[in-house]
Amino acid sequence: MAESHLLLLSLLCSLFVSQCHGACAEVDSDTEAVAGKGFKLGCISCKRRSEVDGSATVEWYFRPKGDADFVHIYTYNEDGPSIQNEHFMDRVDWNGSKRSNDIQDGSIYVLNVTLNDTGTYRCYFHRILFYANYEYNTIVSKVVHLNVVRKATRGTASIVSEVMMYVSIIGLQVWLLIEMIYCYRKISAAGEEALREAANAEYLAIASESKDNCAGVQVGE
Repeated sequence: MAESHLLLLSLLCSLFVSQCHGACAEVDSDTEAVAGKGFKLGCISCKRRSEVDGSATVEWYFRPKGDADFVHIYTYNEDGPSIQNEHFMDRVDWNGSKRSNDIQDGSIYVLNVTLNDTGTYRCYFHRILFYANYEYNTIVSKVVHLNVVRKATRGTASIVSEVMMYVSIIGLQVWLLIEMIYCYRKISAAGEEALREAANAEYLAIASESKDNCAGVQVGE
């Protein structure tokens, strides 16, 4: 019995730990920005071994549309942020993991986006995992193809999501209506059954009373 309890506790702990470690999700960045507004360049790299301590440095590179080479624009490490390119000077803020050198979210926020910001962005995670007897270095890269437009446009995904939302609402209302009709019929049938049972009981009571009366008359005679 004790062993089964320990096994169950171990399974529950494993499930709890796996859920906690699963908090990080590698969501892709948006790819359309509006000129004159701010835009978040998303870059997330979840650490596969959450139980191992680590440290990471994030670097961002940019290749303008039509150019062949990337230029280094931004670095974030244990010393803080550093803008590496004049084109982005005073226009980039850190929007990733805070209060930890073990960075998993390396997103940045670009202020006052211009049409010249259209192009390909690449972020690199230079991560060190600290094991008992050695350190393991990894490099993970993510790519964002950014298109800057003068006016916001509704994407296909947004339109489909809205349509699916209305379809879901209508479907839910139809399902509720069907449930209401079903419940009404069920209650109505139960009420009719109860009335029939009451009528039958009353009929049997009257019949029994009449029979007793008849028997009493015959005895009197």
